Amino acid sequence: MSSRSVRKPKPEPSQPETSSRPVALLAWYDRHRRRLPWRAAPGETSDPYRVWLSEIMLQQTTVKAVGPYFEKFVARWPDVTALGRASQDDVLRMWAGLGYYSRARNLHACAVAVTREHGGSFPDTEEGLRALPGIGPYTAAAIAAIAFDRHTMPVDGNIERVVSRLFAVEDELPQAKPLIQQLAATLLANSRAGDSAQALMDLGASICTPKKPACSLCPFTEDCTARLQGTQETFPRKAPKKSGTLRRGAAFVVTRGEELLVRSRPEKGLLGGMTEVPGSDWLAGQDDAAAKLQAPALKGLSRWQRKMGVVTHVFTHFPLELVVYTANAAARTGAPEGMRWVPVATLADEALPNVMRKVIAHALNLSAGSSS
Repeated sequence: MSSRSVRKPKPEPSQPETSSRPVALLAWYDRHRRRLPWRAAPGETSDPYRVWLSEIMLQQTTVKAVGPYFEKFVARWPDVTALGRASQDDVLRMWAGLGYYSRARNLHACAVAVTREHGGSFPDTEEGLRALPGIGPYTAAAIAAIAFDRHTMPVDGNIERVVSRLFAVEDELPQAKPLIQQLAATLLANSRAGDSAQALMDLGASICTPKKPACSLCPFTEDCTARLQGTQETFPRKAPKKSGTLRRGAAFVVTRGEELLVRSRPEKGLLGGMTEVPGSDWLAGQDDAAAKLQAPALKGLSRWQRKMGVVTHVFTHFPLELVVYTANAAARTGAPEGMRWVPVATLADEALPNVMRKVIAHALNLSAGSSS
């Protein structure tokens, strides 16, 4: 550990002080643990399926947003074998609105692999878990620790924040990740590895929050380097974010009575396999005239009407603006190849990503929730 990476205004803690941290952390957790639908109660054994499902859902998403989706999934597919027997389309429909749809495709692929190759039981080691679709280093460590009590420490955003403050890690993220991982491992108890990990997650979520952390309630309040410096809100250090280039395009909303023209996106790529209305390419610098040339061709279609305003959406790597055009098709008009008519009343059964919910709501003068 270099002095450049970790600022220490006080001497290096003695070994007894350092080793007391895991004990203090677990004592705090036993009093203040969160009740979460996927978390085993004290004394109960964790269900690997529920741990895995929650960890995939929680990637880049909040606990509050995930809760209802998790409950829907386990009600319909109570174990990994049931999920593995489902169709990918059904999984995407249930996932619609949660975002980052590659997770849903990988979720289904992983369930299939566990069902077919492992007899419906998850591997109990990090190595075995990482061999499964959609499971990276963090998720493998989280499942191994929480579900199987393997002596490993997963590091999510909450844990990064706690550890970077506790040790005052000066290196910026993401370069600081290996050092934070090393330091986080020192907080593992000799047993109850899963509880150690969940304790740090809860500490970051409820006490060591990004703004105005409740330091007086923290089990490390007398031992946190950043708190002693008064700089806790400045950690973790982060490199400036690079915003992607704005992309523009057009969306074409065609109705035939009470039906809507839709298609499925290609399986690979952004929003793969999801349902959308026909649209143009999304390109930087695209003008409206070029985008409109990509409108679907249907016989007997009314004149395209441009809706006032634009639909905006922000993806991980770029912001998007869509101009929306509407038109009406005559009764019995066939759908172009690769497209289909669906009743507006059953849009909730379609795997519509949020950007398409916005487009349809804008076009049909609905609230965004009406198509969800």
